[in-house]
Amino acid sequence: MKKIITVGREFGSGGRELGRRLAEELGFEYYDKEIVSEIAKKTSLSEGYVKSVLESKPHQLYPITIGRTMAIVGDYQFSQLQTVYQAQDSIIKDLASKSDCVIVGRCADYILREHDPYRIFVYADMESRLRRCRERAVEGEDLSEKALKQHIQDIDKGRAKYYDFYTGQKWGAKENYDLLLNTTDRDIKNLVPHLANLIRNM
Repeated sequence: MKKIITVGREFGSGGRELGRRLAEELGFEYYDKEIVSEIAKKTSLSEGYVKSVLESKPHQLYPITIGRTMAIVGDYQFSQLQTVYQAQDSIIKDLASKSDCVIVGRCADYILREHDPYRIFVYADMESRLRRCRERAVEGEDLSEKALKQHIQDIDKGRAKYYDFYTGQKWGAKENYDLLLNTTDRDIKNLVPHLANLIRNM
């Protein structure tokens, strides 16, 4: 059975870097932005649109588990949202079936639940996240301190809404993960070897 690690993360917590370095340390495949590209190819939607869907709440929809939704958006728009999620589901399952891998975000922990992935959630305090955003020149780097903080909160809110909607679970809740990792004032590079050893010995 393939070994699968999924990484959920707060924006600016270093979760993406941790996932990439962990994959390198373990010799696993690493999937992140590649999933967005594959969804775009499969659905003929632009990568920008797919990314906006994956990073924001799916409008005012009730959880999919309710069955029939009472959406404020039209049928066409709702159909596109479902198309993106279905493509994401298919692509992630296909990637996970091929080799040991680390997958960042995209509800992978839930989509692959039958494969028993090792589920990590990475978080940090706001000061650390603001600092990482500045240091790594990520999206929003040219914003004021207040605006960057709002930007971080908005992205987290979008991720939480998307995750909660499609999984029926709470994003970042301890019961949905095997490891919660606080990266506040921590060097990701130094954390990875310890985490890799933990996973090797499981």
